[in-house]
Formats: sequence, C-alpha cells, structure tokens
Amino acid sequence: MADKQTWPLHMKVLVRLLHVYFSVARGMTMGVRAACFDEQGRLFLVRHGYTGGWHMPGGGLERNETAEEALVKELREEGNLRIVGKPQLFHVYFNTSITRRDHVVFYRAAVEQTAPRLPDWEIAESGFFEIDNLPAGTTEATHRRLAELRGEAEPAHYW
Repeated sequence: MADKQTWPLHMKVLVRLLHVYFSVARGMTMGVRAACFDEQGRLFLVRHGYTGGWHMPGGGLERNETAEEALVKELREEGNLRIVGKPQLFHVYFNTSITRRDHVVFYRAAVEQTAPRLPDWEIAESGFFEIDNLPAGTTEATHRRLAELRGEAEPAHYW
C-alpha cells in the first residue's frame, strides 16, 4: 500500500483501534529500529503489508522486555536476522508521526540472515540493498537516519 491516505477503510480502522488500545495499555510507547548491515555492507530493509515504503526493521517493546531484547526479537521476526557481535546504540528519537507519545531507540547492527524471509501479512517484501541503490519508496526517515550514521547530518530529536 502506498501511503496512509490510500489505505482501505478496514486498515485505517485496524490501525486506529491498535493505537487506542496502546494508549490505554501503555502510557508511553517505545520501539526499536536498526540499520542492519550484512558482511558485504548491504542494508536490510522491509516493506510492510500495512503501511507504505521501505523501512529499517523494528517494532515495539513489550512489558518486561529490554530494548535490546526487543531488537533481537524484531530482527528475527521481520528478517530472520541474527545480530553478529553487539548492536551499537545510536540515538533515541521522539516519533510523532502517529501519536505524540512514541519513542524509537535506534541501533546499528551487523547481521546475518539465517533463512530467507518469506512474505506474509506483516512483511510484504524484504531484502538487502546496496547503500547507494536503495529501492524506490525508501522512506525519508530511513534516508535521514543513514545520513546521520554517515556523519553527514547531526542526529535529529524527532524520527
């Protein structure tokens, strides 16, 4: 799906219901994302089935879960990725794109893929891409995070 404005009504309702649930279940939400690089220096990206664009993998923290535990879980679920070594914490961002109570803990990680990630309802496509040849539709936030990682821009406070 291209962007939120073109989502079918049932997807808009589902996303809204999830956010209403999270606002009751969680006072503040926190997620993790990572710039995941394989040994060839390629970046792993995912295209979700419920929102447009290519993104770095990640997801929300659950109760009693550390950010690093969530990162390990999300990379495994979204890409069959295993972190090689220790992930490097890069920055924490305030993400106001959907709600005004979300934060993203952003890492850089060396990874290896244990098996190809087959498409399903959550992850429509995924793969490793050369950093100078990212797929069309790669999100602006992804491009900004990469510029920050390269030292071309100061880390922003907002995702």
